Amino acid sequence: MNLYDLFVKPYESYTTFQIFLESFAAVFGILSVYFSIKKNIWLYPTGIVSTLIYVYILFNFGLLGDCMINGYYTVMSVYGWVLWAKSSEDHIHVDVTWASKKEWMYGILLFALSLILVTVIYYYKPYIDNQFSMEGTNLGLYHLDWGNWLDVITTSIFLVGMWFMAKRRIENWIFWIIGDFICMPMMIYKGLGITSVQYLVFTIMAILGYVSWKKSLKKKSL
Repeated sequence: MNLYDLFVKPYESYTTFQIFLESFAAVFGILSVYFSIKKNIWLYPTGIVSTLIYVYILFNFGLLGDCMINGYYTVMSVYGWVLWAKSSEDHIHVDVTWASKKEWMYGILLFALSLILVTVIYYYKPYIDNQFSMEGTNLGLYHLDWGNWLDVITTSIFLVGMWFMAKRRIENWIFWIIGDFICMPMMIYKGLGITSVQYLVFTIMAILGYVSWKKSLKKKSL
């Protein structure tokens, strides 16, 4: 399979509006990560625009886990926006730290709970796809392909990453790097080439963000 088949052919069946919407969401997503690297509170309003659009897109593509995580991002963006505003002297930039052992325990718990929750939702996916009717519906996980299972895993990874981001913990970037890398082939498989490229950019930016936040904390401690 060549690059045309992977990145262009799926869009031949999309409307101009669908392509514009995905591109618009991707641009705002990249802006949000850029502001994250700069420890700039504008990461939240730009992120909210992107995540709300992706809630709509991912639901239509059957990626319920990623759809949920984008809904969660929106809620956590409001929460993070408030926390960062309170912790910022200039209302724009914030200081960052490493996570405590207690916060790591909370992160592990969030990951486990997310795995369970998203798996349960996929169990009921046939019911959701059938317009919330049980008529002729067989519940179960038999319908999941490898893309759906990756969706379950990345949803849990991103949930923890977003929580650490709101707490201004450097470890958030580790979760973004892992999750973004996994999402690249998943989005290609689902016919979302633009979003796949966005996750490639996200992976690179997350590595830069991790390095930048570490340098920032080291500089502050000198």
